[in-house]
Amino acid sequence: MSIVKVEQNSFLGGVWMIGWLFTIGFLKLSFWKGVLAIILWPYFIGVLISTFLPQ
Repeated sequence: MSIVKVEQNSFLGGVWMIGWLFTIGFLKLSFWKGVLAIILWPYFIGVLISTFLPQ
């Protein structure tokens, strides 16, 4: 039997969450607008990045 070592790194997830919270705080959004921003922010980033990728 071999030993398998599983290592999880959550650094990038933490950076992503800090970015969300910074955006919500910087724009001074209300609670529900903040929830909507958390849902829509990744979509708009994906749309922006897809414009730079070749099709």
